[in-house]
Amino acid sequence: MKLQRKNRRALALGALAVSGALALTACGSDETGTNGGDGATNAAVGNIKCDDAQGQLLADGSSAQKNAIDAWVKQFTAACKNVQINYKGGGSGAGVTAFTQGQVAFAGSDSALDEEEVAASKKICKGGQGIDLPMVGGPIAVGYNVPGVDKLVLDAPTLAKIFNDKIKNWNDPAIAKLNPDAKLPNLKIQAFHRSDESGTTDNFTKYLIATAKSEWPYEGGKAWQAKGGQSAAGSSGVAQQVKQTAGAISYMELSYAKDGIDAVQIDTGAAAPVEATVANATKAIAAAKRVGTGKDLALELDYATKAEGAYPITLVTYEIVCDKGNKAETLPGTKAFLRYIASEDGQKILTENDYAPMPTEIISEVRKTIESLS
Repeated sequence: MKLQRKNRRALALGALAVSGALALTACGSDETGTNGGDGATNAAVGNIKCDDAQGQLLADGSSAQKNAIDAWVKQFTAACKNVQINYKGGGSGAGVTAFTQGQVAFAGSDSALDEEEVAASKKICKGGQGIDLPMVGGPIAVGYNVPGVDKLVLDAPTLAKIFNDKIKNWNDPAIAKLNPDAKLPNLKIQAFHRSDESGTTDNFTKYLIATAKSEWPYEGGKAWQAKGGQSAAGSSGVAQQVKQTAGAISYMELSYAKDGIDAVQIDTGAAAPVEATVANATKAIAAAKRVGTGKDLALELDYATKAEGAYPITLVTYEIVCDKGNKAETLPGTKAFLRYIASEDGQKILTENDYAPMPTEIISEVRKTIESLS
């Protein structure tokens, strides 16, 4: 697995170039910076601009980006020592609710705000509204734990039947047909889904709706709707269940699919099955359409893509913030942190932690929008 992950990173670094870095100035007395770990470089700390940031920033939301947030916070607070950032990572639904109730400075969500959520945000964002800033991308890996099977190909209809409790055993003929060379055991499938409202669930089921509607007769959304299966809270929760349960399968961000969890290759109808890698997810994200208006930068992904090498089960995590009407006591810290994570140094950390940076055209718009926050 270690070799595979090194290859993923090498592939990602070779394929992804995030340009247009901000000209950031050093903060405080730490001229050279310190090595913050998590793959971050010494230069990152020295390039962070703190402005007047101080105090505590409370944030909540997407557990998908929790590993990225942790790496960012480590670097940012090493430079801006007067700021504390507490990101709970309780799930996209919890984050949006906390934001619209005025409990957090910003939220993370794997789904853009809907009309009702935008309307609710106007009560908190005085003179403005909540907006979506795409900041983190990546593949939703379908992680599995099947002894003796280190390579597994599945397509959308088969995945839908597995998670809809229609295919119950790993040696089912539908799975065997897609994996003629695999020694599939006579083992019960243990399908796990998220118990909390999750943007990862929303994006995973959008893929099933777009590609296997007859096998997945549900409306979709942050809450799991199918019958059967077992549940666990957060990406870390479902990953832990897969890791410790023979026959288990679930959906999670790539950074959680490690240490005993293999990732399914997806048969999209392209010439070859597509692996869940950062580079392959970025191919899909780069083709996304902007559907947000004004300062909102919400994107629409093509879950049914058949492009060669484009991994279809992807998500974009948005940082949600007020365009106007941010609280005076948290605005400097919020802008400084968002400015850093959207910078070249901040986005570079993503590739080093199995996430996908935003394509150049998208992140350039994000940087402009951050500077206009008030």
